[in-house]
Amino acid sequence: MSYLVDTHCHLHDREFFAEDQAEAMLKTAKSRGVEQIICIGTSHEDSLNAKEFAKSHKDTFWTYGIHPESSGNYNIKCEKNNKLVAIGEIGLDYHYPRYDRDAQLKLLEQMLQLSIDLELPCSFHVRDALPDFFAVLKNFSNIRPSVLHSFSDSKENLEYALNQGFYIGINGLATFANLDCYKDLTPDFINHCILETDAPFLTPYPNRGKINEPGNIADIARWLSHKLGVSEARVAEKTTNNARKIFHIPNPESAESSARAELS
Repeated sequence: MSYLVDTHCHLHDREFFAEDQAEAMLKTAKSRGVEQIICIGTSHEDSLNAKEFAKSHKDTFWTYGIHPESSGNYNIKCEKNNKLVAIGEIGLDYHYPRYDRDAQLKLLEQMLQLSIDLELPCSFHVRDALPDFFAVLKNFSNIRPSVLHSFSDSKENLEYALNQGFYIGINGLATFANLDCYKDLTPDFINHCILETDAPFLTPYPNRGKINEPGNIADIARWLSHKLGVSEARVAEKTTNNARKIFHIPNPESAESSARAELS
């Protein structure tokens, strides 16, 4: 039976979710077929919070990341962990002038090296900066297949990213923004994408106006099903298989999954 994975959310962040609210949202997610989630770190401290949240919740995983907005003040210290599945979110953000570009580039290089040292994929946040981003990655050719989170750039850059072997994170933004890059997708795109909420942000249609949560992956899957002309079951199967391939997360029903939860 197919199930869904939220590959990018911030349910561990108490700035956005009270503890009881997060617990309720996990139950709602399960009821909507979302069996696994990945909590994304955005700073050293936030990543450790994601680690603790994942440690205490079955079928929940975490990443170690420092967001570009924190590039001027960071502390990189990360070791392998049973439920650590990626380095991210990391990248470049040129949208806001106040973010120091030189510091971002230096941080990105350090985080890419960390991903290589730990043999982990990356979850990338790249906004208005793809040329510089791709230029940096040319110096890190041995990076593992990774994800461009919340992709919203041009068709040309989408095609280039796919040709470079990136997976694309599809979230609620695609369901309500008229993005040119998603206008002419073919069914084959299902082989190159994963699903994410970015909760509490980017709530998908038809839940606009409400806080986003992992259960809304089901709405994103439905949108993608209509967009590509494939069944929702096919969307669940392929995006989940893609997520498992990238992040090496086990089947939630397997003994391996239970073992990892106990060891973490």
